[in-house]
Amino acid sequence: MIIHCMKKRSWEEAKNQDSWGQNDIDRYGFVHCSTAEYLWRVLPGFEDDPDERVLICIDENKLLSEVKYEDHEDYPGRYYPHVYGLINNDSVLMVLDYLIDKEGHYRKNPEFCDIPDE
Repeated sequence: MIIHCMKKRSWEEAKNQDSWGQNDIDRYGFVHCSTAEYLWRVLPGFEDDPDERVLICIDENKLLSEVKYEDHEDYPGRYYPHVYGLINNDSVLMVLDYLIDKEGHYRKNPEFCDIPDE
């Protein structure tokens, strides 16, 4: 499973389509994703964003687009999944809320509690 964090309002538009992600592809050349083990490194970057977010959990074996695990340029040795094409909605396993605590910091979703942070 790989995970993509997106604005909730964007998901509300995308969930009724066959696929989504073109804006990210146009901007970055791929759709940024993370493994559950690396979420704690990625999600705090959205804490100052006032928009409500969701976590899109994707079965990469059901994706029609290619997934490449690529080394992060600022953090060598950390490989993040990048999807080089649209995300087909029939690959979405579940959609979870982006949880925050009282101080506005990301709080690990219960669904990921058995997965160790790396």
